Amino acid sequence: MRVVLAYSGGLDTSVILALLKERLKAEVITVTVDVGQKEDFDAIAAKAEKLGAVKHYIFNAKEEFARNYVFKAVKANALYEGK
Repeated sequence: MRVVLAYSGGLDTSVILALLKERLKAEVITVTVDVGQKEDFDAIAAKAEKLGAVKHYIFNAKEEFARNYVFKAVKANALYEGK
């Protein structure tokens, strides 16, 4: 069985990775999405691989996140001409 896990590198997803491997004997592929947060993505990838992920992917979604979510959130509370 092959499983793709959204992986932050934190305790919860690290435990889930280990459980997927141990209990389901799954090949785990981890994915981290960069939306502009301050993270050490190389360290996250290294941790995933150390815990047994067969592959780790990092997707750069900063532009999409800003365009589809941040700009809309700002616009929802924006002032126009001081009003």
